[in-house]
Amino acid sequence: MFCRNQTSRATVARGSAMEMEVKRGRFRLSMLEDSAEDCEVQRQIEMEVRIREGACKLLAACSQRDQALEASKTLLTSNSRILALMTQLQRMKEAQAMQRAERRSSDGGSVDQRLPCSGKIAISDIRIPLMWKDSEYFKNKGELHQCAVFCLLQVGTEIHDTDLVIVDRTLTDICFVEPVIFTDVPPGFDLRVELYSCCVEEEFNTGFSTRRLSRLGSASSKKFMASLETAASCSSQSSGTRSGESSPRGESPVLLPVLSERGPKYHLLAHTSLTLCHVQNSFRTHDLTISDTEESSFWLPLYGNMCCRLVAQPLCMTQVVMCGKLRIRSETNPEDWRDVYSVLSGSDLKCYQQQDDADSLETPLFTIPINKETRVCARERDPALHTHSITIINQCGDETTHTILTHSSEDTHNWMEAFWQHFYDMSQWKQCCKELMKIEEPSPKKMVVVTKQGSLYHEMVTPPSTQTRNHLLSPNRPVSSEIQSLLSTYYDNSY
Repeated sequence: MFCRNQTSRATVARGSAMEMEVKRGRFRLSMLEDSAEDCEVQRQIEMEVRIREGACKLLAACSQRDQALEASKTLLTSNSRILALMTQLQRMKEAQAMQRAERRSSDGGSVDQRLPCSGKIAISDIRIPLMWKDSEYFKNKGELHQCAVFCLLQVGTEIHDTDLVIVDRTLTDICFVEPVIFTDVPPGFDLRVELYSCCVEEEFNTGFSTRRLSRLGSASSKKFMASLETAASCSSQSSGTRSGESSPRGESPVLLPVLSERGPKYHLLAHTSLTLCHVQNSFRTHDLTISDTEESSFWLPLYGNMCCRLVAQPLCMTQVVMCGKLRIRSETNPEDWRDVYSVLSGSDLKCYQQQDDADSLETPLFTIPINKETRVCARERDPALHTHSITIINQCGDETTHTILTHSSEDTHNWMEAFWQHFYDMSQWKQCCKELMKIEEPSPKKMVVVTKQGSLYHEMVTPPSTQTRNHLLSPNRPVSSEIQSLLSTYYDNSY
C-alpha cells in the first residue's frame, strides 16, 4: 500500500526503509519532491495505462482471431511495462530519501566511486527447437494443435516484444529473426527472455459485454492511476504476477488491479536470463526453464534450449573517450618528437596530423594499442623535458614504449583520468572490448506472407507490426474512432 503526500506528491511504500526514516525524524516528506527523472517515469506509466485501456477496448470489439491475439499480446506487454515502471519509481524514491539521510548523518565528504560506462546490447536470430512425437510430425496423425507464441524481452524497465508466430506440428523451430536492441544498459545487465503461448481455437470469446465496454470507456487515466497506487504492495514471496501469470523473478513486485477482460490468454511457457558472460560475437545455445506441463492447452514440446546471437557495444568502444593535441615519441627513436592530434576510443589511441583528419575519419599516422595489457603511468616533472609526461608501455609481443607530453599539468591529469576510466570500463565489459561487435538495425517492416518451414535453416518471416497496425486501424474494421486514436498514438510512439 502506498502512502501519498498530496503536497509534494511523494510516494512512500508502507513498511519500507524510507517510511522508517520518516518516522525517526531524519527528514520530512515535504523534501521528497519529484525530480525530472521521476516525472518522466510517471509520464511513461500514464502512457502505458492509456495503451492498456485501449487494448481492453479493442479486445472487446474484435471480430477476428488475429485481432484478438494481437490485442491480448499488447495488453500483456503493457501490463509488464507498468509493473516494471512502478517498481522503478518506488526504488528511485527510496534511493533519493536514503541519500539525503546519509548526507546529513555523514561527517566527511562523499566517497568518489568510479562508475562504468553504459552500452547497447542486441539479441537476434532467436531459434527455439521443438521436439514433436514421430506420429505427429512424420505421420501427420492426430488433431492439429496450434498455438500463438511470442517472446517478451526485458532489461530493467525497457521491455520489447517480438512478432507473433503461429506454431503447429509442421514446424520444427520457433524463430524470431529480427534484432531487439536495448540502449543505456550497464555491464551488470540481466536480460530476461520469456516465451508466452496461447492455444488458438476457432471459437473464442470476443470480449466485454456492451455494458462493461461503456463503463471502461468512461474511466479516466487519473482514476486508474489512483487504483494502481492503492493496489500496489510488496510481496514476501519471490514471485510476481504478470497479467494473471506467475513470474519467477526474485523481487517484490507491484500488483496491478486486474481488469476482467475476455479473449485469448497468454501463459508463460519458458524463460531464461542472459548476462554479460553470455555475450559473444556468434551464435550460442542457452538452457530454457520450462514453466508448465504437457497437460496444459498452450503446451508445446520444447527441446529445452534456445539459440540466439547476443552482442554488446559499450560506449567506450563507440564514442571518443578523450582527444587533444599531444607530443609523442617512441623509445625506438627517442629524438623523433611528433606533434599530433590524438583520439582515445575503443582499443586504440589514434594519432592524426591534425584535427580535421580525425573529423573526416582519415587513416591515422600511427596507432598505439590500448588494452588490458597496457601500462600507463605519469612521470614527475622532467628537467630535460620541462613538463610532466605520460608513459605508455605495451607488453604484447615485443615491448614498446611511448612517451607523451601535454601542454600543462592539468592536461596531464585529464589524460590520466581518461586512461584510468577507460581501463575500468574495459575491465567491467570484459570480452566486449576485445573488438567492436556489429549490431544490425531492425529492418523496415514490410507486408509479407508467413511461410512454413521444415528445419532450422529454412527462412521464416513473421507477421510484421506495420501490417498489424494497418489492419487494426482499417476503416472497415468495427472499431470506434476513440480506439483508433489510442492505437495510432501507441504505434507511432513504438515504431
